[in-house]
Amino acid sequence: MGVIEELRRARDSYERHEWVTAYRALSDLDDDALDASDFEALATTAYLLGRINDVVHALQRAHQISLDAGDLPGAVRAAYDLTIALWQAGETAVGNGWLNRAARLLEEFDGDAAERGYVYDAQLMSHVFKGEFSEAFDLAPRLSEYGHRFAEPDLIALGGNAEGRLMIYAGSVAEGLERMDEALAGVMAGEVGPVAAGRVYCSTVEACQEVSDLERAEEWTLALTRWCDAQPGLLAYTGQCATHRGQLLRLHGAFAEAVEELERAVERYVALDGGSAVGQAHYELGETFRQMGDLPSAERAFETAAVHGHPAQPGRSLLWLAQDRADDARAVIRRLLTERQDAVHRAQILPAAVEILAAAGDADEAASLAKELSGLGPRFGCTGLSAAGQHCLAVAALCGDDLGGSVHAAQRSLEIWTRLEAPYEVARTRVVLGRALRLLGDENSADGELKTALSEFTELGAAQDKRGVAALLSAGDRPGGLTAREVEVLRLVATGLSNTEIADELTLSEKTVARHLSNIFTKLGVASRTAAAAFAYRNDLL
Repeated sequence: MGVIEELRRARDSYERHEWVTAYRALSDLDDDALDASDFEALATTAYLLGRINDVVHALQRAHQISLDAGDLPGAVRAAYDLTIALWQAGETAVGNGWLNRAARLLEEFDGDAAERGYVYDAQLMSHVFKGEFSEAFDLAPRLSEYGHRFAEPDLIALGGNAEGRLMIYAGSVAEGLERMDEALAGVMAGEVGPVAAGRVYCSTVEACQEVSDLERAEEWTLALTRWCDAQPGLLAYTGQCATHRGQLLRLHGAFAEAVEELERAVERYVALDGGSAVGQAHYELGETFRQMGDLPSAERAFETAAVHGHPAQPGRSLLWLAQDRADDARAVIRRLLTERQDAVHRAQILPAAVEILAAAGDADEAASLAKELSGLGPRFGCTGLSAAGQHCLAVAALCGDDLGGSVHAAQRSLEIWTRLEAPYEVARTRVVLGRALRLLGDENSADGELKTALSEFTELGAAQDKRGVAALLSAGDRPGGLTAREVEVLRLVATGLSNTEIADELTLSEKTVARHLSNIFTKLGVASRTAAAAFAYRNDLL
């Protein structure tokens, strides 16, 4: 077969998205047989197959051929592609050098070209990496503008995605998510190249996870999975895809399957030299092990995430809380609250903050943060966030002895989590509801919720939570069916303390103490503090 025929077949394979075949065919040909577009194609196939060294070599050749031919836009495009590839490989300084070269070449170009839009894309990403969101926001519309002007579907998709993502960070969450959906229309229609398509898919799912729009995240993760599966040999983006599948499997209570997916994500990221992306997969593993109650494995996963440059919080603080390190957890979560001021990033730590501060007895602070979170779900239009907000209201209200408020919020949270098919969250919310009902004296309803939660945790394999609920249920075997809090109140009554003194001792309101005392009298069938104290002595409760 002649060189021309081999080249034609290689190009045909590339057009059919047969990446492995195209890569092998283009790699086997002598460099002298390939033009700049062929080297661009070779770089794309190498990138998708995870061969970064071949990507760099091919793009450098494409850049030089374009320069030699006086094709400045072509040279700029190759320099842009090199920038993106090198950044993703962790070679930031080298990538910056190529970006600067691309910008300089554009200054020498007499006229305008689509490549200017691609340089804007790289500059936008550079601002995002530095946390300069306002500067990035100003650039995003330029990508879309150049895409439409020069009929470049990749730029249209990248620009729309960037606009939407930055709108989310600016607080316009619902509008931003819709803009990102729109940007994916061209991807779904097959108009967008594979590298840009993968970026847009992964960015969209990541944004959905950030704001807990779990239903949208599930839809786009399924679409991303189909897109990856349709391209045999594809390695790029499959790590992100596996990570997102793992997150959803955990949400739906399939912990073992989630661990398998996340470990697969780690393998694929490592194969691509994924850097901090490896850390993200380990962080999600840590969250999964924490919910399973495998605390040592969770600790190792969070530590590995940190080593790879991915934040291990707030998951690690929740782990510390489970390890009875409440002071450490509270110190970190308060620091995070001061560091994260925009609504989107606060939404990611507020659920953990409320859990930790309520467990530490900081009722007022927990209530304030729960109120903040509960307002974000409706504002963002994200059901998962709404469910978390109601759960946190229930937790904070329970901590502050607003038992009626706790029951109401827990019931609303339970309804949403059930609709989202999130069994672990459902069971956690049942525990809060059961505790509130018990403190209200409704023992039968409380036991029903707690027993259901115990069954759900058992089925899920959530060992730590299972033990906690079992302990709550065994507390129902106390003499007289008294709750743990009622036993505390009765002990203090038996020592002769007044309601005011008991309230001070237990950091409760006098109204709450009076309600506990009324419940104690009813359960024990007595009418006086003296008779109640006698019961305590007889049953060794002191």
